Amino acid sequence: MSPKQIDHIGIAVRSLDDAIPLYRDVLGLELLGSERVESEQVRVAFMKIGETKIELLEPLSPESPIARHIEKRGEGIHHIALQVEGIQGELDRLAEAGFHLLNKQPKPGAHGAQVAFIHPRSTRGVLYELCQPEA
Repeated sequence: MSPKQIDHIGIAVRSLDDAIPLYRDVLGLELLGSERVESEQVRVAFMKIGETKIELLEPLSPESPIARHIEKRGEGIHHIALQVEGIQGELDRLAEAGFHLLNKQPKPGAHGAQVAFIHPRSTRGVLYELCQPEA
């Protein structure tokens, strides 16, 4: 199976309150909503752009993977999310092909989606998130 489409592009930001006006008021993107994703220790906001979305990710604690990303690399692009069907089957297929997975099992993501990440070492430096939307 292959990805259906780019679900979203994740961008790490220090503050959603500071970042949202840029995307909404300056770039003219529609704010779809925000929520906390406890499994990743982040607060996220989704902005609609055409048929896809931009996900702004704000860390909720210094231990958050997003906080560590910002500390090391600064604000900016964090990941590209690929929409898939049958996420566990995709993870199994990638593991068999030798990919290094950050998550061998999907976990809860924003909007009730199931998500899992592929280590950038396996994808030429790009952090990919597999995303299966809530049914």
